[in-house]
Amino acid sequence: MAAHHPHISVCICTYQRPQFLARLLAGLAGQQTENQFSYSIVVADNDRTETAKTVVSEFRSRSDIETIYCVEPRQNIALARNRALAEAKGDFIAFIDDDEFPQRDWLLLLFKICNQFKAAGVLGPVKPHFDIEPPPWIMRGGFFERPEHPTGFVINWWQGRTGNLLFRRQIIAGMSEVFREEFGSGGEDRNFFMRMIQEGCVFVWCNEAVVYEAVPAVRWKRSFMLRRALLRGKSSMNHPGFGLAKIAQSLIAVVLYSLALPFLLVSGQHNFMKYLIKLCDHAGRILAFLGINPISDSYVTQ
Repeated sequence: MAAHHPHISVCICTYQRPQFLARLLAGLAGQQTENQFSYSIVVADNDRTETAKTVVSEFRSRSDIETIYCVEPRQNIALARNRALAEAKGDFIAFIDDDEFPQRDWLLLLFKICNQFKAAGVLGPVKPHFDIEPPPWIMRGGFFERPEHPTGFVINWWQGRTGNLLFRRQIIAGMSEVFREEFGSGGEDRNFFMRMIQEGCVFVWCNEAVVYEAVPAVRWKRSFMLRRALLRGKSSMNHPGFGLAKIAQSLIAVVLYSLALPFLLVSGQHNFMKYLIKLCDHAGRILAFLGINPISDSYVTQ
């Protein structure tokens, strides 16, 4: 009797970024498995105009990997993730963002570490990929660098994200809403990890399972970086522990950062922008608390 090979469903949620999606699908086409598992792909298009349909159709025409295309017309990242999960049939679920692309052994490394540590799930690093060289102040400030950890490190909920993730499907068995709709503008991944870890799930890190995030020039525009910060601040209202104490902290932070900015500008543009972004994080929280929408709930799509 032939041994059963686990199956991994790789879930992608996309919104009006076909140029990134095409590169991601090409990267998924050649994933190494060492005959330890099989895998398929689910693309959840969060655009009612079906922007991603042509890219997926072209990929299907030249690849023998099973690829499911579905649409979530309501623009909400949490709902898009749930739509992808509804189509996913694997024993394991992997998530990767549509503007990322993996190295060839990405899935294999996540799968091996998940089994080695008997973990509920595994996360890996996301490193920036610049198609053109960014300004020196971007590199000096490390704006697109993310924390890394030794392999086997146990992740806390606030360190969790879905940009490079594999987990066992059984941990979400019976859940009616895996990702919460109220986090549709961001933070749905941290909320997911918080609830899973509270249920006793353990997520570990695999530092070798690298994916790369495309960073086009538009993303290092100051206006883009500040809009993202405002959106993060707004979304933080949905996190557990939010209350008047957090608002008080943000009020103090806005005052202190505002006073410090002129001096930081003298020390270098990278320092100035780093703290201006922090100021916008706090300002977004305060404005949202006052009922002022600092930025649209729609994705920052570039």
